[in-house]
Amino acid sequence: MDNLIKYFIECAVAADRERLVSCSSGNLSMRCGDRALLSATGSCLGRLGESDIAVCDIGTGRSLNGVVPTMESGFHLGIMRRRPDVGCVLHFQSPYATVVSCMKHKPEDYAVIQEIPMYVGRNVPVIPFMAPGSAKLAEAVTDALAAADLAILSNHGQVACGTGFDDVFRKAVFFELACRVIVLSGGYSVIKA
Repeated sequence: MDNLIKYFIECAVAADRERLVSCSSGNLSMRCGDRALLSATGSCLGRLGESDIAVCDIGTGRSLNGVVPTMESGFHLGIMRRRPDVGCVLHFQSPYATVVSCMKHKPEDYAVIQEIPMYVGRNVPVIPFMAPGSAKLAEAVTDALAAADLAILSNHGQVACGTGFDDVFRKAVFFELACRVIVLSGGYSVIKA
């Protein structure tokens, strides 16, 4: 478990370094058998320490080490319960993708670079705004990611899931790049990949 905690911290710092999160704007989880490591509520991924990591039972959501998990633990654990193939979930608020999440008219297709259909897929569900940390949001995200690996939370950010951190990190970084292209092009007149 010590090695996994060390790796979890390294991944959290990598997400911060890539500017996928700012301060305490995002959260991370990783599967460890029937348990999951989750960043603690209010923690900053770029400065995560061992005391900022909750160990939770995936089935019940109960913290096993007394650390209160992120307020978004409902969708992190919900995705893991629904999809046994998912080993990592990242809720992020990167600059350009978050601009897109706040746009009134969101693009219908994010495949403006080749990597989107390759790594993210063409299906990027958009979830209407719901209160952060709410049971309704957790249910909506869990349902949306039953058949997709990345979703946009309107006026809130994004969630990516995958087999492990490297898989999730690649999806998040390429999605941010695609959203940068979309925003810098004015949100239209981009040739799809």
